[in-house]
Amino acid sequence: MQAPVEKKKFVRDKFSAISPRYDLLNSLLSFQIDRYWRWKTTRQLRAFSEGPVLDLCAGTLPLSLELTRQAKNRTVLAVDFCEDMLRSGIKVLPNDDRRDRIFPVCGDGEEIPAPANTFWGCTVAFGVRNLSRTQQGLNEMFRILKPGGKLLILEFSRPSNPVIKPLYNFYLNTILPRIAGLVSGDKEAYEYLASSIAAFYEPGELLDMLKVAGFRSTGSKPLTFGIVTLYIGVK
Repeated sequence: MQAPVEKKKFVRDKFSAISPRYDLLNSLLSFQIDRYWRWKTTRQLRAFSEGPVLDLCAGTLPLSLELTRQAKNRTVLAVDFCEDMLRSGIKVLPNDDRRDRIFPVCGDGEEIPAPANTFWGCTVAFGVRNLSRTQQGLNEMFRILKPGGKLLILEFSRPSNPVIKPLYNFYLNTILPRIAGLVSGDKEAYEYLASSIAAFYEPGELLDMLKVAGFRSTGSKPLTFGIVTLYIGVK
């Protein structure tokens, strides 16, 4: 197991290396189902259509774009600790009103650069696995939310269906790294993806951690045969 500082450096370096082709690979490797996952996540914030939202581990800003597409008066602070990922996202922002409502900031998810009780919503898509101190990150997510605000974590999980599970594991561990390595030039980054999914918490464990952070009304929703899970917590 990597020490926190070592993991941060490894993850930042890997995401920097693949940032120019990150969006292409996401769509290719997920057969574009990632768009549905982001839509499903953002729909959970319908009640907060005008409040500020934090998109943590925002990467190349796909979830920030969906957040602002679904609510025309919503503003999004997009935080990621890999500057190259944010820069890649900024380059392809559409030339419409969403450009003025997304505010990219390079920052650490374990020390979120925002005051307490600021946001009505906090979203994290495929980023919690990359935190070096998961509980610290969850504590920070609780801190920055307003009372009544909602946390939404979209994260890869391990399907339990006996038919889907072996097929998914073969794709994740064998096919995906090879394709991603050819396209991105960095096979190791996608080998890390597979190993980090295998080592990640079970849904019940992560929900317990949300409760430790202070969240109430916690729950989880498996999506696409349990390939990903949407975790929900209310402050």
